[in-house]
Amino acid sequence: MGHWCLDDIDWSVFEPAKVDPTVLQAVKAASLVEANSADYVTYLINVFADDPEVHGAIRQWGEDEMMHGRALAAWARHCDPAFDFDACLARFRAGYQLPLYAQASVRGSRSGEWLARCVVECGTSSYYSAIRDASAEPVLKEICHRIAGDEFRHYKLFFDNLQRYAPLERLSLFARVKVALGRVAETDDDELSFAYHCANYPPEQAYDRRHCMRAYSRRAYPLYRYGHLARAIAMMMKAIGLDPQSRLAAVTQRGAWWLWAKRVRWLERQAA
Repeated sequence: MGHWCLDDIDWSVFEPAKVDPTVLQAVKAASLVEANSADYVTYLINVFADDPEVHGAIRQWGEDEMMHGRALAAWARHCDPAFDFDACLARFRAGYQLPLYAQASVRGSRSGEWLARCVVECGTSSYYSAIRDASAEPVLKEICHRIAGDEFRHYKLFFDNLQRYAPLERLSLFARVKVALGRVAETDDDELSFAYHCANYPPEQAYDRRHCMRAYSRRAYPLYRYGHLARAIAMMMKAIGLDPQSRLAAVTQRGAWWLWAKRVRWLERQAA
């Protein structure tokens, strides 16, 4: 899709009556996570310090992510002029820290780092596709369409570098699966729940991780359809080195969708 900016969005077609308040809360949280890319850029440049070939691409990726955060925040302010994005981002950055000065990947290898980044892009591309397809508000649909396109491009960037490093480090299939599943499990860590807290609650309110994670999940999970999850799993299996068109992939996709739907029903019962 190429690079874009806020001026490329047709804000004149914004329809406030079509804003879903629960989606707005999820978008506010997402704007903080996306805008926190500078820390990830610092971390990745440190991990790949001796590979200047990728530094420019990493920095451009960080700029794209920052753009995503600004676009989501601008939409959120159209819906809720009281949303103070800069203040919320400052709170989030103060309370959620990455290992900025790590000199080696927390994944145990640099191939593992590229694989973990692929897994993240599988998740983000599917998430913004899901918001786009579920939302009736035209501006949010356009923003999420653009972001999803960027995330698919980012997946290719990280996948290509994974392929470049794979022959040098030769991670076993077990090691690759472990990294991928470990990164999937991290979606339940503090990043999303704390972003939800900072975006939707006043500074004086105490952070309740479990409450915020459930609140975020109740807003995000129901947006998905089978195709969103199936495509994310196919992309992840490709990054691991498995055939995304295989019977194993089909069984994994159906099983993941069953678990996803079960989780959505559980969240609905908790909210009742």
